[in-house]
Amino acid sequence: MPRPILLTIHIDAMRHNLSVIRNRVGRSRIWAVAKADAYGHGVEQAVRAFDSADGLAVLDLAEAAAAREMGWTKPILMIEGAFGEHDLSEMVRLDLTPVITSVEQAKDFLAAERVPPMAWIKLNTGMNRLGFPTQGKPEALAGLVQGVNARLGHGAGLLMHFACADSPDGWQSQLAEFERVRLWLGDGSPSWSPPVSLANSAAVFSVPQSHGDWVRPGISLYGGTPFEDGLLSHSAAGLGLRPAQSLTSRVIAVQEISPGDAVGYGARWRANRRSRIGVLAAGYADGYPRSAPDGTPVWIAGRRVPLVGRVSMDLITVDLTDHPQAGAGAAAELWGEHLPIDEVARSCGTIGYELMTAVTPRVRREVIDGER
Repeated sequence: MPRPILLTIHIDAMRHNLSVIRNRVGRSRIWAVAKADAYGHGVEQAVRAFDSADGLAVLDLAEAAAAREMGWTKPILMIEGAFGEHDLSEMVRLDLTPVITSVEQAKDFLAAERVPPMAWIKLNTGMNRLGFPTQGKPEALAGLVQGVNARLGHGAGLLMHFACADSPDGWQSQLAEFERVRLWLGDGSPSWSPPVSLANSAAVFSVPQSHGDWVRPGISLYGGTPFEDGLLSHSAAGLGLRPAQSLTSRVIAVQEISPGDAVGYGARWRANRRSRIGVLAAGYADGYPRSAPDGTPVWIAGRRVPLVGRVSMDLITVDLTDHPQAGAGAAAELWGEHLPIDEVARSCGTIGYELMTAVTPRVRREVIDGER
């Protein structure tokens, strides 16, 4: 009998979330971001669920190759570009679209024997990670854009990444800087209009003026919120999104302890009354965060109970004292339909993105394609 921990992937929820985004962005086309093995859901599931998207966006050549092998024929955006000359030749073979993010990548692109039919140039408007700086009059950037356009035989796309699209006023300066540089590169000509891609998940919902030609949603496709403000309207449910994964386990044992007894490594939690402690088959080796504090919610047999004691490699412990109906064998949801992943993440001082992508290979997967 397999260990009772399971990650369930809900294809229907992923399709639903894509439709929510489609309704938000109107005529803008959608790159469905499927990097990090589709945020832990699997590239195969992304290909199935996002078949009505206009393209996929991934990080690794292996992800792109897998999508092509599964029958994906639409564009695939390589969001960190080529990491060497060999990558460019593979992108030509697989018909992939690179993002050019640095001077080194630009040199490789311009010197390559063959290049893909389309490319995008990333501008650094304030995120200060990848991309070409835009401050002042970026003559070097103008020369690069002209060189790439000449190599393609048509205009490359321009994109950027918001640092603070999840805050009410953290995106304006980047959007204004992008527009300033776009116009400067076109020498002020309103007829110069390369395709643009600006909006991540947060901007999809909060900055409609940034939707442009293509949007690049990620976390929202999988039922997580891109917002950290805790507002109900900004929760996944408030945005109309459904959870695309559920991590479930079972109570495998119950301990009866006395007042003053400690639970777990370091004796972090002590009972102040006679208590029933449920032991669950889940731990940090499964991807459940070791940082989870006492009180982190777990859904067991129809209600929430608090985690108590330190998370160990293979087990977590919860207080069942006020839930006498729950005993050994009771079903538990660590996050999913009844317990939003973002709420668990906030309890642990992190974000839903990390929890989604941290579930380890030893956890069994089950894919459901249809209504629950």
